[in-house]
Amino acid sequence: MTPDRTDPAGSIARAAKACSNWNRWGEDDVLGTLNFLDEAKRREGAALVRRGVSFSLSQRFDIDGPQKGWRRRTNPVHTMLDTGTDAALGNQGLPHGIGGADDVIAMPLQCSTQWDGLGHIFDHGRAWNGRAAEQVVTSDGDLVTGIEHMAPHVAGRGVLLDVGRVVGEGGELPDGFAITEEHLAATAEAHGVRVGRGDIVLVRTGQLSRVRRRRSPHAEGSGGGWGDYAGGPAPGLSFTTAGWLHGSEIAAIATDTWGFEVRPNEFEHAFQPLHQVAIPHIGLLIGEMWDPDALAEDCAADGEYAFWLTAAPLPITGAVGSPVNPIAVK
Repeated sequence: MTPDRTDPAGSIARAAKACSNWNRWGEDDVLGTLNFLDEAKRREGAALVRRGVSFSLSQRFDIDGPQKGWRRRTNPVHTMLDTGTDAALGNQGLPHGIGGADDVIAMPLQCSTQWDGLGHIFDHGRAWNGRAAEQVVTSDGDLVTGIEHMAPHVAGRGVLLDVGRVVGEGGELPDGFAITEEHLAATAEAHGVRVGRGDIVLVRTGQLSRVRRRRSPHAEGSGGGWGDYAGGPAPGLSFTTAGWLHGSEIAAIATDTWGFEVRPNEFEHAFQPLHQVAIPHIGLLIGEMWDPDALAEDCAADGEYAFWLTAAPLPITGAVGSPVNPIAVK
């Protein structure tokens, strides 16, 4: 179904009603679709480890990241508290020649590879499970659905849907390409993999590959910058996939883009409308800025697109998002 470009509010309201999981797991639920990721699904995922090869799906966390300051999102600032110089000069005051180094990092929790928690997005003042947003997230943090609740649970069967390789040209989708349910189904069929209840799905668009190539010092006219990766035009999931995200009963989904859904969004005046349905109504855990490229190359080589995946958020009390270093093992 093509969304009505002139009616974002109505389209969001209809999708929210059709895809609502409110009270599906009780009024006190704090996990949303992670409830689908049960012990049986973890055993199924663990059984996929055959070769023992592992892949980090994280971008780096450093000052050379993609953030440009929107909503005070900056790149990580890494500072040394103690160094080898301090040790060599005897400035640390430690006995018998021992010395050491310590450091600190300051960063927004969603500046690089990360999860969006259930307290990240609201719809008309309502958070996940119909709760009043002002009673869920305050200046003290997310008092109800803080991402620390998810920390023990995000490990299970991962599935890569390399839409860029199957649907795109040269392994990449152009910016502004809306990935539909049909594209997802065609990709799964091409990979010979099924997607269903409790899976952690990774959708590769190829945008990060394109940005990385342009950032290369050898790329003509590259300038070494990130361009509009953070917040600019991008391939991503169509608003029309809301029904698939709900009906497939996946536990979580992540992409290699800044914003998960297609940008520009599919309405004349809107901002991240799929988020407005997926997080507060479906209760879906969403990951952004993941790096699937090395994994995708391996999957294309051996034809196996399902694997064990662990991607626990940091248990930061009251946080509405978290950095993550997802590890896929095949």
